[in-house]
Amino acid sequence: MRLLRQVTGYGFGFSIRCLHTDCNRSYRKTMSTILSDTHMAKIRALLIELIDQENACEVVAPNRRETGFWFGGGNPVMDADGMLWVAGRFRNYGDSRTGLAAGERGLECAIFCSKDSGKTFDKVCSWSKADLSFPENEVLSIEGTALHRKADGTWELFISSEKVRAYPEEVGSFLKPNCGVWSIDVISGRSPSELDADTIRCVLREDKQPAYIHIKDPVVFDNAAGETVMIFCNHPFCWSCSNSGYAVRAVGEEEFVLEEMEMVRRGATWDVACTRITDRMEIPRVGAFADLPPASVFFYDGAECVRDHDENAKAVSRPRGYSCEEIGSAFVGLDEQFPTMDRLSVLEPMFISPWGTGCNRYIHTCVTDAGIWVTWQRSEADLSQPLVGNFLSMERIADLLS
Repeated sequence: MRLLRQVTGYGFGFSIRCLHTDCNRSYRKTMSTILSDTHMAKIRALLIELIDQENACEVVAPNRRETGFWFGGGNPVMDADGMLWVAGRFRNYGDSRTGLAAGERGLECAIFCSKDSGKTFDKVCSWSKADLSFPENEVLSIEGTALHRKADGTWELFISSEKVRAYPEEVGSFLKPNCGVWSIDVISGRSPSELDADTIRCVLREDKQPAYIHIKDPVVFDNAAGETVMIFCNHPFCWSCSNSGYAVRAVGEEEFVLEEMEMVRRGATWDVACTRITDRMEIPRVGAFADLPPASVFFYDGAECVRDHDENAKAVSRPRGYSCEEIGSAFVGLDEQFPTMDRLSVLEPMFISPWGTGCNRYIHTCVTDAGIWVTWQRSEADLSQPLVGNFLSMERIADLLS
């Protein structure tokens, strides 16, 4: 499939659709013989207990306790010494639909560290919009991040941001005043505390395809072949939807090669407008999964509409993900079949905050020998969105997957 994409580009022509159909039929047959309905039910049970709203603790507070203020969009990572690191960005009030002049929005990228097994976190380093700007790449707003430890022991932080940039000429008039275009950069260093903004360079941006012009929110992991995979979110010039794509960096290479702009289909109901993958979590090979091929869960944020979508007063009341990929669910897939995967919940989301707007997004995990650390950005009663977290022991995980 990779060769066909390189030959035909990224148009979704008949030959690609046929190939996808054949592969999906084979995949479904393989999935049903390896991951049964019982296996899928165990995965759902694990995820519901992992994203435990009542037991979650606040990890990083937003700058203010009111609407439009949050911290999130990053991931937890454990280093070789057992210290837990969390990356993300502080966002202050501002509306992307009316331009950056309406507020500060994504104003600071930061890294926190815990030396007491996740009980407390201290800010270690941070970067402003000015710090992350470089020639012809002025940053207007900092978006999602991904902290990644390379095979050689060095670290890199992928940072997506909105930058001063024009749309392609054919859709130029659609660019909102005082707004720009998203792309993804990277900085590197010997450790998370030594990441150097002077090393910043662009790793992924789109210039020619208006349908996928905005690229942000990287999710980075290494596959079994040693390649580095970067999943990302993309939006069209008209802001009508959100998709998930991915790129791959080969072993020994510095650059990523774009593979897909739409690696999964958007949903059919509550997630019809947005399907943004936020994390890949390897399913622990314990219990009923001990002797199965490696498989992974891919958390994602969904929304029914990218703008406020009022309900009929007589309709069934439900969380809709009103205007910004606000509620979540997950896919599951065999690692050898990536990027093909199946939804764990089709008709409704799995993860909703019981407070505020219901927003529950940017789920990220860190799987360790002791268990799974998870963080997510959640709406509170005061409408702010702190980063909250939970830990599930491997002993409990083994029980759930047995």
